[in-house]
This record gives sequence, C-alpha cells and structure tokens, in this order.
Amino acid sequence: MTASLDIAKDTRASSGLSVMDATVVLIGVVIGIGIFGFPPLVAQHAASEAMYIALWCAGGLVMLVGALCYAELGSAYPGAGGEYLYLTRAWGPRVGLMFAWARCTVIQTGAIAVVAYIYGDYAQRLMPLGAFGPALHAAISVVALTALNVVGTRYSKRLQWVFTVLTLVALAAVLIASLAGPGARQTIAAIEPAALAGSPAGLMGMGMVFVLLTYGGWNEAAYLSGELRNPGRNMSRVLLTGTVVVTGAYVLTNLALLEIFGLQGLRDTPALGADVMQLAAGPYAAALLSLTICATALSTINGTIITGARVYYALGSDVPRLRALSGWSARSETPVAALLAQGLITLALVGLGAFSEHSVQTMVAYTAPVFWIFMLLVAASVWRLRQRDPDRPRPFRVPLYPLPPLLLAMTCAGLVYSSAVYAGAGALIGLAVLAAGIPMLRWLKPVQPPG
Repeated sequence: MTASLDIAKDTRASSGLSVMDATVVLIGVVIGIGIFGFPPLVAQHAASEAMYIALWCAGGLVMLVGALCYAELGSAYPGAGGEYLYLTRAWGPRVGLMFAWARCTVIQTGAIAVVAYIYGDYAQRLMPLGAFGPALHAAISVVALTALNVVGTRYSKRLQWVFTVLTLVALAAVLIASLAGPGARQTIAAIEPAALAGSPAGLMGMGMVFVLLTYGGWNEAAYLSGELRNPGRNMSRVLLTGTVVVTGAYVLTNLALLEIFGLQGLRDTPALGADVMQLAAGPYAAALLSLTICATALSTINGTIITGARVYYALGSDVPRLRALSGWSARSETPVAALLAQGLITLALVGLGAFSEHSVQTMVAYTAPVFWIFMLLVAASVWRLRQRDPDRPRPFRVPLYPLPPLLLAMTCAGLVYSSAVYAGAGALIGLAVLAAGIPMLRWLKPVQPPG
C-alpha cells in the first residue's frame, strides 16, 4: 500500500528534484504497510513457492511499465488532478466524473478500510477487544484520524517521513530476524497444504491483485515528473532505480518469509511481522514491532485521508449540485465537509468487513475490479492523448511506445476479470456502487474538460 501524495508534493519546496531525491521519494511512497499485510494473501493464491516469488517479480515489472505510462501523462499534464485530469482530457467529462465517483465511494475509501484492517490485526494483538476487535480498532483509527484532520494539523506531512523510516526499520527487523531466528518450517511442515480452488490462471490473477496492492504508489511518478530536473533524461533513471530497489526489497523479504514459515505457514499467518519477531526474539520484540507497524499503518491511513478528502473537495468545486462538499475551514485549513463524508463512507465499509470472515480480502474484493477498470482507461489514455493532442510538449515520453501502455492495459484487463470472477460478493458490491453513479451523470451535469 502507499503513503500519501503529499510526500511528493512537499519536495517541491526545492528548486527541483535530483535523480536521488526523486528515487528516495518514490521508494518511500511505494514501500508501506502492505508488505506486512498482503504476503499471506498472496501465498493463499500461489500453488508453489516458485509461483509465489514469480508473482512478486512480475509485480515489479508491472510497477515499472505503469510508472513509465504515468510519467508521460504527468509530464505532459502536470497538475493536482492526477487520473481525474487525464481521464477527463482523454475520454471526456462524464468519464472523469465517473472516476471521481468511484474514487470517492469505492477506491479511496476502500483503500483506507483495507489499511485500517491491517492496523486492526496488529492492534488486536497489543490490545484485544473481543471477537470484533480488528474491526473496532479499524473504526477507531478512521474516526480518530478523520477528527484530527478536521481539527487541522500542520505536521502530518512531515510525520509521513518519520513513519516511512519506521516502515523501513520494521522491514529490516524482519529480514534480520529471518537470518538470526531458528525458523518455523519444521513446526509447520506437518500441516497439509490447503486445497486451492480455481484455475491456475485465476489463482495467479488474484495473487497479482494483492501483489500490486503492495506495490501501490508507483503511479505517484506522475507527481514527480513535473518537478524533476531534466525529466526527459532523468525520469527513466528514477523509475528504473526505484523499481529495482523496491522489487529487490520485496523479493528478499518474501524469500526470508518462505525460509521462516514455508508456503503453507505463510498462508496461515495473520500478522507475519509480529510472528517473525516472536520466533526470533520473543514476545517483547514482537510487541515492539507490532507497535512500529501500527504507527506505520496510522501514517498511511492519515495520508490517504488527507489526499482522498481533496478529491471530494474538487468534485464539490466542479459540480454545482455537490457544492456542499467544497466547504473549506479557514481556521483549520481543511475541507471539513469532504473529510466527514469520506469518513462516513469508510466507516460503512469497515462495518461491511466486520461481518466477513476475511475482512481484508473483502475490502480488496470491493475495490479491485473498479480500480483496475479505471487503471485500464488511464493506460489507454497514453495512446488517446497522443492522438488527440499530438502537439502537446511531453518532457518525458514512454520508451518503446506503444508497447508499455499496451502491456499495462492487457494486465489491467486480466486483473479486472480475475478480481471480478474470483473475489466473490465483495467485487459485485463494488461494481454495483460504480454502476449506481451512471444515472447521476445527467443530474450532476459534469464540467467540461480543462483547457
């Protein structure tokens, strides 16, 4: 999962980003709480250890291809709108508005709920709250951080850097523990492998959904390209270096996890960071790492709340009949109405997950098909905008065009299919919420594309 867009935006105070600056920002945005929550879910959709590692390597390739596409779009159309801006320019205001609707009701709120549940799994170990403990912890985190943003804080952006360091420290602790600890393969080897339902292609598709959630944040390259010194020459260096570092870190981490738990043991591990430290250094180390991971999760939730609320605010500013969402508090310097609307929707999703046996999977199923539908349209926007706006300056152009956007679009199409077919009722609910926005297009009267 990702930190926030604000990390990248904060770097704009300088005269420009060097290759090293941009690479560090990209790595910090990508490596987040997901590496402590999604490996067990990936393992549940991998038929073998080789397939498990192959999925993580493939995720790195998709990260690079996707980041290249976003970098071209971001360098040609710099601005805070991100995907909303690209989709509106490429496909018209109705598609842009549908994306804004999806982001507000499914994508962003679902992402907050996913991370909140990962936080809840670790917080439940530190402070058990009964059978619904993870859901209660998740709800408390959403309420507390939404309230904090309503009150207003000037330090949340800087705290993202602190928590990024904590994430890397926690990741390093897991790696060191895997080398120093006795391992758990022998104790778990007696467990029979779980029966994996579905075709190999379907399993790999859902596995990739969870892998790419862990790699989430590579699309923030769009926000780096406008500030990078000499983006035409340096953007490819940033993306290649960042992808190699992130992929290397994830592959090494997952090799270590396989060494400790084995594939089946990894499938059965709900809070793997704490379990690694428990095996290697005892309960106190496990509790300390759980605290660190909780802090990292809260940082991710906070960053996502900040950026998500701005989408509601922008939608309220652009669509007259949603003007109430554009309310801005001069005292706290925050979009209060947008924050409250986002918080209520997120709490509803947390409630949905509370009644599911696998809360994180339910939230991922809710968001995944909708997310990949619009990612497919963003990939196609690279081609569409080159055709519609050929004279637009593009400081960075995708190398080997049109292969990268074609590969990204094909990957997204496969992930839409896998997540919709194999993710169950949660996926259908997310798609139904997206479809509910279609009748609203005429009533909302979307604005025209920006000039």
